[in-house]
Amino acid sequence: MSRYPFLHAGALLAGVFLVFSVPASADGAGSPVPTVQLKPHALAQTYAAEATIEAVRQATVAAQVQGRVLETRVDAGARVRQGDVLMRIDTREADQAVAAAGANVAAARARMEDARLALERARSLKARNFVSASAVDQAQAAFDTAAAQHKAAEAGRAQVDTTRGFATVTAPLSGVVAQRLAEVGEMAQPGRPLLIIHEPGGLRAVADVPQSRLADLGKPGLRARIEFPESGRWFDGSGITVLPSADPRTHTARVRVNLPADAAGVVPGMAARVHFLTGGEAPSRVAVPAAAVLRRGEVTGVYVADGKGGFSLRQVRLGTVLADGSVEVLAGLSGGEVIALDPVRAGLLRQKR
Repeated sequence: MSRYPFLHAGALLAGVFLVFSVPASADGAGSPVPTVQLKPHALAQTYAAEATIEAVRQATVAAQVQGRVLETRVDAGARVRQGDVLMRIDTREADQAVAAAGANVAAARARMEDARLALERARSLKARNFVSASAVDQAQAAFDTAAAQHKAAEAGRAQVDTTRGFATVTAPLSGVVAQRLAEVGEMAQPGRPLLIIHEPGGLRAVADVPQSRLADLGKPGLRARIEFPESGRWFDGSGITVLPSADPRTHTARVRVNLPADAAGVVPGMAARVHFLTGGEAPSRVAVPAAAVLRRGEVTGVYVADGKGGFSLRQVRLGTVLADGSVEVLAGLSGGEVIALDPVRAGLLRQKR
């Protein structure tokens, strides 16, 4: 099997027509170095923007009560389900608040009962004409006030009970714990982040694009590819979304490009580069596969077949990485050259000669 299964005879890669030399060497003499012939071709216009990977669904779990962290049940990398207990916070302060709220409810109930009895007495006396109607009205108002205070006390107790429940921190969604931001013994404060959880299956690349490029990104049929320069991996993007607002300070608009669900090894926070295929054609250019480029210090070059069974190193000046992973050549190659796809083996062959 070829070391370069992504190339085949007559394949169009980054607008460069790639033709394998049928013999195994540059001159057909049997060298094991695979080669490719370059031909200039009109390329689709692209625009590359630096991006950061983020989760489509991510939640920062924050403390809702004050207290010391008593227990942590998960750490970064752990998989959790919605509702799983993640942390426990000291509830002693909340327990005191619950007790105080219960005492307030009891006091309000006693006042309401006293006001009810007073109202019944006033109505009985009014029936025998011992008191005026205004006395009954005053008793009725006192009872209504006591009843309202009792309802307020009940609501206060329910609120404190709910707050006490926040001492048990649970997962708001199913996913992976990305970070744990608190340890046992630390003080939790309302609003302080404790954990970050994200769903690993839904990731997207987020790029900030200058406003001058928004017209190109708004064209129908826009496509994008996502590159991870450090690993050399590429993914086809989907679901391109241009947010309908721009940052007033940087005058850039945010663009989101979804990654496929099978993007293994990609995690939030990674650096990436999004290549937008904006349509149209640019003037003919020459590009080479990234694997054919040799970098040694400040020297960047490719091995070009000399027609005598060997290769010579030719220094080139490279441009941008294109949407298929090949690299544009600005100077050093004019097209038609046969270059080595494996520069290391080509260099060894040159030394043997």
